[in-house]
Amino acid sequence: MTLSNNQKRKMKSAARLYATQALFQMEQSGQSVDDVSREFEDHRFGAVYDDVEMQEGDSDTFRALMERAVNEQAKIDQLTDRALVAKWPLGRIDPTLRALFRAAGAEMLENDTPPKVIITEFVDIAGAFCTDDKEPRFVNAVLDHMAHEVMPEKF
Repeated sequence: MTLSNNQKRKMKSAARLYATQALFQMEQSGQSVDDVSREFEDHRFGAVYDDVEMQEGDSDTFRALMERAVNEQAKIDQLTDRALVAKWPLGRIDPTLRALFRAAGAEMLENDTPPKVIITEFVDIAGAFCTDDKEPRFVNAVLDHMAHEVMPEKF
């Protein structure tokens, strides 16, 4: 089956969301990256909940984000810390946003996706988890700072 570019884009977007959720779950449960990744790919991608079908995720993107987020976590966390104001160390950030910054940081380190795409995608994910518009603006500012540090040549 050949996928349209629009379908591929949606699957990559879904993979980013699933990676954020999986990284959150890992932190909360202490599960390994392999166990959580397998659970998401086997049971969450394309799952149906109350007649709502979840988007199928791009497995390659999902696995790459998960592996890089785990393998480069210290580097990503330091990058995120530098982007946060001094009063807000990473440990004080909501665990969902911490997972989001790790997934976004992993994609930035890959350096294949334009920074504006990464920022837009993850700000949209933040909007899905947040009840007001302050957190997406905060996420945008942090990710913009991170992207300028990691990929200055792309601005």
